Amino acid sequence: MTGHTIVTGSRLVDRLGNIYSKMLQHPAYRFLLLLAGAPVTVIVGLVYLYRRKRNDHQELRQSLERELLESGRYNRILSEMKEQLTRKHQFFNQHVSQKQLEHEAERLTAEKFKEELQLRFEANLELHNQTRVTLAETFRKLIDSPAFLAVSFLPGILMYALMGIYSNAYLKYILERLVMTVFVIFGVAFLVFTILYISPLNPAANILGETATAEQIAAFNKLYGLDQPYLVQLWDTLKGILTFDLGKSFAGNEDVTTAIANKFPVTMTLTVISTIVAVLIALPIGIISATRPNSFFDYTFMLIALLGLSIPNFWQGLIFILNFSIKLHWLPATYNPQNWLSMIMPIVVLGTGLTAAVARMTRSSTLEVIHEDYITTAKAKGLSRRHVLWKHAVGNALIPIITVIGLQFGGMLGGAAVTEKVFNINGIGSYIVDKQFIPDIPAIMGGVVYTAIAISIVNVVIDILYALFDPRIRSKMKQY
Repeated sequence: MTGHTIVTGSRLVDRLGNIYSKMLQHPAYRFLLLLAGAPVTVIVGLVYLYRRKRNDHQELRQSLERELLESGRYNRILSEMKEQLTRKHQFFNQHVSQKQLEHEAERLTAEKFKEELQLRFEANLELHNQTRVTLAETFRKLIDSPAFLAVSFLPGILMYALMGIYSNAYLKYILERLVMTVFVIFGVAFLVFTILYISPLNPAANILGETATAEQIAAFNKLYGLDQPYLVQLWDTLKGILTFDLGKSFAGNEDVTTAIANKFPVTMTLTVISTIVAVLIALPIGIISATRPNSFFDYTFMLIALLGLSIPNFWQGLIFILNFSIKLHWLPATYNPQNWLSMIMPIVVLGTGLTAAVARMTRSSTLEVIHEDYITTAKAKGLSRRHVLWKHAVGNALIPIITVIGLQFGGMLGGAAVTEKVFNINGIGSYIVDKQFIPDIPAIMGGVVYTAIAISIVNVVIDILYALFDPRIRSKMKQY
């Protein structure tokens, strides 16, 4: 039992050492690692400096450098570099002064001489079973002691947690996407705020009216901080995003965070239901068209899909209202949260374009896959057509389909404003459109940020689905 414990502990030390070494090779992870484990990093750094000072590796490096210099290796490299550069300039018919030629040759020679010296140094260390003193090697030696591992656990718990995430390919993959999402959200906020700041529209004059005096406009600007410099306003906006406090809207003086939280679920609900219905209809249509190319079904389905892509949302919505509400009185013309029938037309209008796009992509992607060699091999093995189609063809064709669904879903979240205005839906899209003509900066920023968050989360989910469906991505994840 004791022997098993020792082996397990040795494996843990080796694993931690390998992870620490790999993370130090990536600038971003190196920064996070050293920051998260700051107390442990200080100890490891001091021990590293002490070991580096007292070991004789520096003398070995200097000795090898003297040997190379005495052997005339530096001069030979310099002569080769001059000859190569001369031939290169002659070939390209370039006129370079002798001083420039010598300067460039010396620079290249120094780089190559340094590389050769490093190779000889590492070969000499390996020959004598020695290791070069590095931060990673120092950490490995320290954690080899159970006492250090136990003492460093609490002050370095964030560091060890980060190392645990890095060691798991899937957690690392998700974490990287989430970090990218944060940068996207703040990048979008920065761009939108800057555009609103430099726009010629005057919120105070638009809200107070033409009869507003200069004193009233100045008081309005002071109340909402519009008289502050650009950087101060930008910092207040970004700080508000971090604290989920986007302030009060200019028109109505309502809390922006509360207003967005009340309006966004309506848009999200309609978008999610439209996407589910569209996917359930489009996938079978696309697969049937791919398995029966150039047939009556294929031509019919693709013609309908082309029409679906060509019809503008506002026109389709107005036609639906004219026929199903005004003439036939089947469905309500405007949206009412208490009446589920009022959701049918907006869902159909939102889902029409998505259904068409997914159906066409499903057809083309499946049609491309079913002509691959591995599909032919699967058929030659005697597998049923249904098994080959669902097990091999559709699974491999899903990647571009998922991409289209994700892009369309994000577009519907940000671009549902037209449909919302047509059916009088009090959602996030119509909210942003109404506020942008003032311009109501806090309200617009709130709508844009919440939309960016939703779209970014959708992209993270799509990236995760990529990893689930594509073995090539899973393999690449495990390599890093």
